[in-house]
Amino acid sequence: MSGRLRDRSSSQAKRHSHHQTRTTVAAAAAMPNFLTETLPCPFGELATNLSDSALRETAYEILVGACRSTGGKPLTYISQSERNSERTATPTLTSTASLQRSLTSTAASKVKKALGLRSSGRKKVSGESDSERVKKAVTIGEMLRVQMGISEQTDSRVRRALLRVAAAQLGRRIESVVLPLEMLQQLKPSDFPNQGEYEAWQRRNLKLLEAGLLLHPLLPLDKTDTAPQRLRQIIRGALEKPLETGKNNESMQALRSIVLSLACRTFDGSASETIHWADGFPLNLRIYQMLLEACFDVNDETSVIEEVDEVLELIKKTWVVLGMNQMLHNLCFLWILFNRYVATGEVEGDLLFAANNLLMEVEKDSKSMKDPNYSKILSSTLSAILGWAEKRLLAYHNYFHSDNTELLECVVSVGVLSAKIMVEDISHEYRKKRKEFDVAHERVDTYIRSSLRTAFFQIMEKVKSSKRSSNKNQQNQLPFLSILAQDVSTLAFSEKAIFSPILKRWHPLSAGVAVATLHSCYGNELKQFVSSIGELTPDILQVLRAAEKLEKDLVQIAVENSVDSEDGGKSIIREMPPYEAESVVSNLVKSWIKTRLDRLKEWVDRNLQQEVWDPRANKERFAPSSVEVLRIVDEALEAFFLLPISIHAALLPDLTNGIDRCLQHYISKAKSGCGTRSTFVPSMPALTRCSSRSKVSGVFKKKEKFQKEQSRKSQVATTNGNGSFGIPQLYCRINTLQHIRTELDVLAKRTIVHLRSSESHNNNIANGTGKAFELSAAACLEGIQQLCEATAYKVIFQDLSHVLWDGLYVGEVSSSRIEPFLQELEHYLEVLSLTVHDRVRTRVITEVMKASFDGFLLVLLAGGPARAFSLQDYETIAEDFKFLTDLFWSNGDGLPADLIQKFSITVKAILPLFHTETDSLIEQFKYMTAESYGSSAKSKLPLPPTSGQWSPTEPNTLLRVLCYRSDETAAKFLKKTYNLPKKL
Repeated sequence: MSGRLRDRSSSQAKRHSHHQTRTTVAAAAAMPNFLTETLPCPFGELATNLSDSALRETAYEILVGACRSTGGKPLTYISQSERNSERTATPTLTSTASLQRSLTSTAASKVKKALGLRSSGRKKVSGESDSERVKKAVTIGEMLRVQMGISEQTDSRVRRALLRVAAAQLGRRIESVVLPLEMLQQLKPSDFPNQGEYEAWQRRNLKLLEAGLLLHPLLPLDKTDTAPQRLRQIIRGALEKPLETGKNNESMQALRSIVLSLACRTFDGSASETIHWADGFPLNLRIYQMLLEACFDVNDETSVIEEVDEVLELIKKTWVVLGMNQMLHNLCFLWILFNRYVATGEVEGDLLFAANNLLMEVEKDSKSMKDPNYSKILSSTLSAILGWAEKRLLAYHNYFHSDNTELLECVVSVGVLSAKIMVEDISHEYRKKRKEFDVAHERVDTYIRSSLRTAFFQIMEKVKSSKRSSNKNQQNQLPFLSILAQDVSTLAFSEKAIFSPILKRWHPLSAGVAVATLHSCYGNELKQFVSSIGELTPDILQVLRAAEKLEKDLVQIAVENSVDSEDGGKSIIREMPPYEAESVVSNLVKSWIKTRLDRLKEWVDRNLQQEVWDPRANKERFAPSSVEVLRIVDEALEAFFLLPISIHAALLPDLTNGIDRCLQHYISKAKSGCGTRSTFVPSMPALTRCSSRSKVSGVFKKKEKFQKEQSRKSQVATTNGNGSFGIPQLYCRINTLQHIRTELDVLAKRTIVHLRSSESHNNNIANGTGKAFELSAAACLEGIQQLCEATAYKVIFQDLSHVLWDGLYVGEVSSSRIEPFLQELEHYLEVLSLTVHDRVRTRVITEVMKASFDGFLLVLLAGGPARAFSLQDYETIAEDFKFLTDLFWSNGDGLPADLIQKFSITVKAILPLFHTETDSLIEQFKYMTAESYGSSAKSKLPLPPTSGQWSPTEPNTLLRVLCYRSDETAAKFLKKTYNLPKKL
């Protein structure tokens, strides 16, 4: 870095050979000059009111005195008139060679070259003789007088006084003289144009004595010494009344005595030729500051004079008086260069580059210089410089751009070097160690983060303002955060291209830190935005998409910037927790899905409450509520695939599963309350025995029938409490479930088509959606089965109970045959065929057939004491069953013969028992019971329980045939074995 900045001088030399007229206007473009800044002097304020002009005149006096006292020839006073006449003649050498050196002999400035300052290019004219050159020459001393703003009259007075001092002090060197004291002694009112000017001059010198000996002495004052107090009294009196300065004047002698006693003090008490009157801090620095400012061209305040080498050579002669050294000089000159750059509006970048180069020297000095005064001045100077630099670097986007990155590099260098020196100075003070690179890295890291945050919020305010104005004009309807994301992305790429290459020299991951900062800033805004979201809208999706794109851009920059880093950029990436825009979208879509599903559930419940299940509501004979529910389902799926997202496939199961549950709820409600097989099958009466005389009288039959009808009516009342559970309504429910089942297939196929055409097209996922709504489809099948069975048993055991349960074979078998039941059943089957959907019609009729077969067997085996069968009744019963099966076969137009055969097996297996002899039945019963119960059945036959699974080999079935056998043998067996009653 040092070499890079130092080499600017050579590159500038080439550049300026082509562009001799680099204007201040062009230089002003280096950095925005918002306001000319005034920085407080870091050397500290004087405790007395000495003006800059007074300090400058004092500095000039010391400079002239120092140069004269170090010259090889005696001092000679030249009057003003003589001086004016000599301007047209060869300059006299009565003064020292250093002050009289001709400006035309100045070679190229080594100081300028070292500091990287460009030369004005003044050269010796070829062919010019020495005598001609001397005539045009101006001495360095004369130039310094002009540079410091000292009048010729004052200059003559100073030189005259110094000649008198030299004469009086017998050639003593300047460091052995208290110059203000001697000047007071040598100059009289007659040396001044008027008394007032003399008195003002006298007051200045008295204040100088006060400042150098009392207020800012090099050695601390002894509190027991009375000299300081006496000097204060003399100065206070002299300020009120001019001091008599005659050589033999008592007051002057007293002043001299006290001044010399204070000025000649040393740290160890030994005698010394050096007198201390102007080398205390900060008086010496303020005087030295006046001398260094003479290095700037009086006619161009931003330009360092070409004779700076000679001027500095002369200025250094004052070090013995002012207690200066090379390190203090470097520090003061650093401040002078830097402050001049700032005070002149920051238009001359060369001054800052020069200050930076000198700062590198100060860095070296600080490592070896341990003086507390130096450390204090160093700290205050660097604090002022660092404060100025950081004001710009903490918001460098406001001050720098693509055209002045070289200046940015210099400002960063100034800031980092200042910070590093200060840290090292503190570390030395407390004897701590700290890695050098840490300071630069830490500072630049802070600058990047601060400036990017500032730039981000400025962009944000700009976008907000633009958005407000565009809203008024109905333009640019993009969401605020979408526009901000675009602008932040632009800023990130600009940072990477313009600033990161510069800052990378101090911070290898500068671009990564920049994008991590922007990522965090935008992330905070996005987080607030997301927390306020109520529902999914196109604007919200647009913002999240913009955020996702911005994040990809920022991460890409961070990864590219981290390729060569030790950890591969993991530290930066850890600073960039994902926005998880996709997760936010996912959560929003899930919320959207939940809202839709809640709405669907409400619609399901509302439609079910209004549904009457009337098959006449439409020609398809299914419930209108199902049409409405399926329409809402279809709309929900359509709306879902219209969402501008790329995660349809991932979130589709949430929607389809929710729809599945809603439809399951509908299906459950559609079948609830309709009953099952057990709801309608009557409970079996207790077993009784009968005899040949047990043909019940008409009175008993009527009473029995009345009781049974009352029982059936009460059952019907419990299952058919309103009009929505009649047979037509059950048919409508069956049709509805069949319609839903069909539409579920359509919805599943349509979903696959939507999914394949969406952004998230994935064949594997799309193929898997064939399982969508499978629970609802299964519930439909189950519901249809339950409703078919309930309808069948309701028809047989409730609607037709008067001709089956209450009529068939009650009393005489021959007079109560199956024909009435078949007639009414046929009517029901005709209505069923016209009402039920053709795809479930066969299933419903099959269930009716099964229920009629169960009813037929229930009449034969559990018909109660009102029924009794003889062996002769078998033919009638068998024929009646044949009529029943023929009804369902319907001459080939009904159910398939093999289906009828399948479900009539049980009846056909049991009917022969009614043709079997009683004794044979009893033996079969005993054998089957013994087989079932083993040895426990040998002593006494147990009463077999009713299983409901009728079979010719099942003991309870055989027992029931015996119970309804109109036969004395059977009655006696039942009486003896189980003591069964003849009636209930």
